[in-house]
Amino acid sequence: MMLNIENRQTASQFAFLNLGFRPFFAGAALFAVISMLIWMGIYLLGWQWTPDGLAPAIWHAHEMIYGYALAVIAGFLLTAVRNWTGVQTLNGTPLLLLFLIWIAGRVLVLAGNNVTLLLTAFTDSLFIVLLIIAVSIPVVKVRQWKQIGVLSKLVLILVANLAFYAGLLDIFPDGVRAGLYSGLYLIIALVFVMGRRVMPSFIQNGIDYPVQLKNWRWLDSSSLLVFLAFWIADILDPDSLPVAVLSAILFILHATRMVGWHTPGIWKRPLLWVLYIGYGYLVFGFALKVAVYTFGISPFLPLHAFALGGIGMITLGMMARVTLGHTGRNVFAPPIS
Repeated sequence: MMLNIENRQTASQFAFLNLGFRPFFAGAALFAVISMLIWMGIYLLGWQWTPDGLAPAIWHAHEMIYGYALAVIAGFLLTAVRNWTGVQTLNGTPLLLLFLIWIAGRVLVLAGNNVTLLLTAFTDSLFIVLLIIAVSIPVVKVRQWKQIGVLSKLVLILVANLAFYAGLLDIFPDGVRAGLYSGLYLIIALVFVMGRRVMPSFIQNGIDYPVQLKNWRWLDSSSLLVFLAFWIADILDPDSLPVAVLSAILFILHATRMVGWHTPGIWKRPLLWVLYIGYGYLVFGFALKVAVYTFGISPFLPLHAFALGGIGMITLGMMARVTLGHTGRNVFAPPIS
């Protein structure tokens, strides 16, 4: 699957709202900078600030998952679904309204005790509901049922976010932890699914010589099933022996996939190696999960390998590639200035 340059004939005069990647990639990038500066002020400089009574670390985790990462996913899906289905996704005023709701969710949680937690939870969850609807309409219209897996993960992300807020409201005792880790793992699952779809074609079309990458159907199905078991196990009994065993299996499966995708030409193309290294960080995260149980290392090490190294690098690489491709630039020879 290749992302095509957008059709200039259907573009509105205000290019910012032509397609989902434009506002959501820009918003995600700006929000990442602002939120990380706030986090650095809290963590390194001792700023005393807790939005809506949240512990700073909880706010940081939630906003990196449901703020930054979900905005990138929204931009990608609202762009990719149009390519997959041939049906125009949100643009113009509807796209602007969806983007403003995402912004409202970020602002409300920053407003502290001036707003209620229920209003924050409603606004934040409303964004996910509307995103699911926006992505589902083109899929249902052309009956492209193979996208149900992607849609189901968005629904589960909504459930995980609701669990998080239920925990904050003392409705679900373990809701905060379950909501955060479930959100992280569901986003990783989406990255794995999207990576399997696009990375082989990106690599084969991005290098300057013919190559046939190796893919195995058994690996595709087994890796998803094992990851589902890993997610459930880590929610029910964090960093236990079953989690370590499942992590080891996932490390082997995804390392095998990376071997099948490797070709030396990757390292000459920044838009390829950034995705490949980002995927490698996710695989490394599973090795670190084994080390948490085996050697007692900090559980925050695999967490940040998954989030910062894996999701962070892959989303940056994907935003760059999609933006270049949909604004008329050459993804194989991107501008250097």
